[in-house]
Amino acid sequence: MNVSQTMETEEDLLTSLQVKLYHPQQRARGMFSLLPLGSRHKQDADDPLRLGRDGLSCAFALADQKVSRKQLSLQAFRTPQSQGMFFSIQNLSKKGRLFVNGSGLGYLERLDLPDKALVRFGEYEMLIVRESGEAKGSFEVELDVLEVSPFTDTCACVPVRSPVMDTGSGFTDVLKSPEPLESDETLPYHT
Repeated sequence: MNVSQTMETEEDLLTSLQVKLYHPQQRARGMFSLLPLGSRHKQDADDPLRLGRDGLSCAFALADQKVSRKQLSLQAFRTPQSQGMFFSIQNLSKKGRLFVNGSGLGYLERLDLPDKALVRFGEYEMLIVRESGEAKGSFEVELDVLEVSPFTDTCACVPVRSPVMDTGSGFTDVLKSPEPLESDETLPYHT
């Protein structure tokens, strides 16, 4: 087999991550302007794929000052029981939580991703879908923008936020905020 045939075969068999992004103000603001939307990006499997505001330390940068310099990381891994490539997600933000299929992750906490995952940080929502391949040294990522929230488009079985009982005490409006509360924030108390 010559070199070009070998490369074609490996490229055809790359594991693929399809990352679809959504933000409620994406039409008014250019937060996705730095991303290579609609094209495939090849990534070495031993390098973590970072998403954040800092274009120097992150493979994919968001043009939004509300996003952490390093927001999250996707890391490829393999297991002895399987031939496939899998991924874990890690929260790199010291200020905000990262939610994966309803489970919250604090700073430096990580979680193995299922084949389809709904991810949320701040007002950003992502649908990440893994398609299996056989290549061991690299994978590909394809980024796209969704017109509607993946949380409302896919199913209602993944909670966006925990339900809160209205006790009439006057501070429930703070709890209903679409933004996750920062770890250093406190709830106001009204008497």
